Amino acid sequence: MAQHFLLSAASRTLSLRSIYKAGEEAAYQTFCEMRWPETDGAAVCPRCGDHETYTISTRRKFKCKGCYHQFSVTSGTIFASRKMDFVDLLAAICIIVNASKGLSMVQLSRDLDCQYKTAFVLAHKLREAMAQEVQTGEVLDGHIEIDGAYFGGHIRPANAKANRVDRRLKAHQTGKRRVVVALREREGRTLPFVTMSEAEGVALANENVSRTATMSADEASHWDLLHRGWSVDRVNHSEIYSDHGKHTNMVESFFSRLRNMVQGQHHHVSPQYLHQYANHAAWLEDNRRTDNGTLARIVVSNSMGAPVSRQWKGYWQRAA
Repeated sequence: MAQHFLLSAASRTLSLRSIYKAGEEAAYQTFCEMRWPETDGAAVCPRCGDHETYTISTRRKFKCKGCYHQFSVTSGTIFASRKMDFVDLLAAICIIVNASKGLSMVQLSRDLDCQYKTAFVLAHKLREAMAQEVQTGEVLDGHIEIDGAYFGGHIRPANAKANRVDRRLKAHQTGKRRVVVALREREGRTLPFVTMSEAEGVALANENVSRTATMSADEASHWDLLHRGWSVDRVNHSEIYSDHGKHTNMVESFFSRLRNMVQGQHHHVSPQYLHQYANHAAWLEDNRRTDNGTLARIVVSNSMGAPVSRQWKGYWQRAA
């Protein structure tokens, strides 16, 4: 039997040992190269675009010769105003991309020897960078599988049996239960959305799936409306999972990863941020056959190209 990719040496091209052995200066150069790839890491003014800059080596800053603007390699990116060393940022990225089913923030804070709050915000900033590859705005084409899965809203039963309620009734719901509707190209992209009901996936398909595509769905009645726009294969999961090529196994694979991430690592995910965890799982699923060194460089490149996070910059200060 062929060896799984994740068990092979080809999947391991980066390690924490190599990052810390190379040191802070090498990590800093990596961020420069990812920020300005067209100049091989030479600084370019983000304000006027001038390639001629002074280097302020004592503060790791640059000064533009044209407009005299001072900036750093992280200015205007999601790492703006960062306090962590570059080697620690690179190590955090390595740890997160190595976690194929996600990583708890308690564990990340212990690995980096930083506060839980720091690890929490850093991980969410990296998820924003990953989402740039997931939520591209491009419509899906080819053969698309669609399905939904419920997350959150758990109601803890009372201790005494006499005090327990029927948790299925709406009157006893917490209002925090959400549905992740996923559209997935076979051998292609995964596109997740967070909704209140699975039936909303029909409208999402109308917006995000090409009319030349074909689709697969399960036996749920709300997917009947998909037949108006596409040729749809249906499979009844109460009887069979795969019927001569008719299946939704690819999108179920994504849900398996997301469930393992939420239940096995994070244990609780706020519905307010469920979309970020869904995008994270979709990014991991779409890049499951990519070595970890390439994954880390992709995340650094996306982070350097992403603007300052309006949601996560100063998150804890606003909360306070």
